Amino acid sequence: MRHLEAVPGGSSPHETALIEFLLDPHLLRTISDDEYRQRIDEIAAAFSVLSSDVAAAVISEAAAKHPDWGVRRQAVVALDRFVGEAWARNAICAATHDDVDWVAFTAIQLAGQHRIREAVKHLILISGWPSNFSRPTFARKPVGCGAAFTKQALWRIFGTKNPDTLRRMEDDAFAQDRQRVESLRREPDLEDTVLVPGGPFIAGATRAPIGPFQMDESDNPLRVQDLPAFHIDRVCVTNERYQRFLTDAAANHEYCHPDEAPGKDHTPAHRRDRRFNDPALPVVGVDWYDGYAFARWAGGSLPSEDQWEKAARGRDGRTYPWGDEWDPAKANWVASAYGSEPSTLEALEALLTSTTPDWPRAPVAPADSYPEGASPYGALNMAGNVWELTRTNYFTHEDMAPFFRSRSATQFLHRPEAFHVLRGGTWTSPPVCLTAFFRGKDLITDRHNEVGFRCVYPA
Repeated sequence: MRHLEAVPGGSSPHETALIEFLLDPHLLRTISDDEYRQRIDEIAAAFSVLSSDVAAAVISEAAAKHPDWGVRRQAVVALDRFVGEAWARNAICAATHDDVDWVAFTAIQLAGQHRIREAVKHLILISGWPSNFSRPTFARKPVGCGAAFTKQALWRIFGTKNPDTLRRMEDDAFAQDRQRVESLRREPDLEDTVLVPGGPFIAGATRAPIGPFQMDESDNPLRVQDLPAFHIDRVCVTNERYQRFLTDAAANHEYCHPDEAPGKDHTPAHRRDRRFNDPALPVVGVDWYDGYAFARWAGGSLPSEDQWEKAARGRDGRTYPWGDEWDPAKANWVASAYGSEPSTLEALEALLTSTTPDWPRAPVAPADSYPEGASPYGALNMAGNVWELTRTNYFTHEDMAPFFRSRSATQFLHRPEAFHVLRGGTWTSPPVCLTAFFRGKDLITDRHNEVGFRCVYPA
């Protein structure tokens, strides 16, 4: 068996060459089981004599990235010798999430053995809050070794199993995180919002037949939904208001969704198009991530589709914001934009395919137009003008939880998690899409001149 001698001040060429040989993933794949076990022992011996400077690079790299999990586990074991150094503790914390059980279990045990405070946040992600699972009456799903190791590690780190004491210690452990979140929280400006009172409302489609435009409304069943009170923007976010966000916060990305692509530009796609860039018009050419970031900057969030629907129709289940009967004078819709009213799907599609980069000449109306079409609470243009983003996933009906960071749209456009609900219809829509219960959908990264948004805020 080969042994390495630590070289003070750095690694020798011999040491470097031997480490590279031992860690060669190709050789590890091609040797026999007995040879593999011997090689792992040799790697463990090599790790055990590395100097701190060399170990910080070699062992942490092996623990995080080596393709053979046996090597990763030996690297985690070797971190025990350097646990007093920040780089080793960080590597142990990262290894608690390894996708192979015994690499993660080894890291979890080390975190508990050495009471590594930095590991608390990582371990709670695995097992949940110790103040909860320490209560005698706490119920949970069946668990295995990982949950058991993690519970023991957290109890050891905190030094107690008392749930009330643990609760206080958890608060202390996350105090800085809470302060950071609070520092980013903005008080919303509610001057141009309307209040939607709490309580039940009639949600869902109030009619079922497939009409001349062949639009399916069956995915929003009739039901009673109960919501707490909230404020919602009276009008869609305008170009003027969105520009304030760009000037104030868009460059530093502090309000962005963590899944957002690195370095994303929040500038609207159609900012150079005179048909869409007037300050009084709803901002368009923004995607879901843009809307999410703006809403956080504004002190609110994108509405859930239930919030949006209640704000649009009130409590009584009306079809449109103004009532049950369609009124073409109360919304900006396809006939308003094109000057022609299609009566069939074929006619609608013929009209839409006549669209050019210059036609229609004035498709979008100012955000505060059509006051006669206001919702029961006073919100404007919740039928027509522009589709509106929500935070609701189209397929699951839950809040969006994207995980597509650094992937291209072609890699996730087939994934249900990539589609959010649009509501309200737009300037290319027939009346059926302008009902308060019609559900549209869009890809999370698409930026259309038909789509804008408004925000909601706690009451």
